[in-house]
Amino acid sequence: MEADWEFEVGGEAPVIDAHWPGFVDLQRAPEQTHLLPESAEHPGLANALAKLNAADSPVWTSKCDVWPVVDSTEFDVDELDASPDLATHAMACYIDILPESHQRWPSPEMACTACKQICTVLHALFLRSCRVDLIIRRAVITPDVDDFGITVYLTACGASQEHAARALQDALCVFANALCSHSTLQ
Repeated sequence: MEADWEFEVGGEAPVIDAHWPGFVDLQRAPEQTHLLPESAEHPGLANALAKLNAADSPVWTSKCDVWPVVDSTEFDVDELDASPDLATHAMACYIDILPESHQRWPSPEMACTACKQICTVLHALFLRSCRVDLIIRRAVITPDVDDFGITVYLTACGASQEHAARALQDALCVFANALCSHSTLQ
């Protein structure tokens, strides 16, 4: 699976707000996972959120979204490891993830180590027509606690919008399983 990471901290870079006004705590209310508007239409997202927020997960999620990629110039077929005929449509999503323990990523170097571990695990898995980009960002956990989090962008393509959605569902499953099933981040 194609995967890469980068930093976006400082200046005008986006910040992960762990408890934004529409926040739903999926750790405390897992039944809400399938009721979120984003996951109601995308069961793969619902399943990934359930896995990422499970009691034994090394992370929890604070925000997500899914959208069709309408402009084919917004993704690179080679970066998705897809043939041009299978890359006419695309879907994308993001999930903000935060470490289960506030001590886990208190520095950018620790978040960087986590991203490298995640990418190593994902590179070893065979899945075409998709990629994962991990963006390290400053995260506001509580008004008194600043830490680092990761915005995970997943992009998948297919010969139709339905195929792209299915590829995204597969990518979400592989990502969530890789993150939670291996010693990554633990």
